[in-house]
Amino acid sequence: MMDRHYQIDRWIPDGSKILDLGCGDGSFLKDLSEKKEITGFGVENDFEKINLCIKNGVSVLHHDIDDGVKEFSGMDFDITIMASSIQCVRNPKRVLKDILKVSKRCIITIPNFGYWKIRFGLFNGRMPISKRLPNKWYETKNIHLCTIKDFEELCFNNELKIIEKHFLNEDGEFIKNTFLANLFAAEGVYLVGSR
Repeated sequence: MMDRHYQIDRWIPDGSKILDLGCGDGSFLKDLSEKKEITGFGVENDFEKINLCIKNGVSVLHHDIDDGVKEFSGMDFDITIMASSIQCVRNPKRVLKDILKVSKRCIITIPNFGYWKIRFGLFNGRMPISKRLPNKWYETKNIHLCTIKDFEELCFNNELKIIEKHFLNEDGEFIKNTFLANLFAAEGVYLVGSR
């Protein structure tokens, strides 16, 4: 099984300067530091996860991504990572544009609300729960769920270039038939830059 971290890892050159927005416990940044000798900096809003970052030896800042990333202006990151957190911010469009002001490229992963199991759950009159969307509707941080088509339209309409993209099923395996990704992918993994 491969997962989003495998794909993200492929897009990050050795020695890169990385900003990880919504870095969780910092374990991915720690792995990248050990494998690729990157300089990593995490941003997290959850104090428990910040403490885990510190235990993992990851530089981390307590910050709400919704407040923007202007604090990082002039730091010239090579890549910003936003894994499964774009749907949790109030203004995803502004956040994406701001990210590309502080880094050359960004890696975004999204849970696909167009996935067939999600559609089936809605068809049955219930908000769906899946591996990628594990919380009940009243416990989730997700406020802007989208489909793969929605995310790609957002990029196209806002002068953001999708450099490369991959789709994963619920088990983290790559989907080869990208034509039906909006229906069969549980998650989209994107490398995005400015046009």
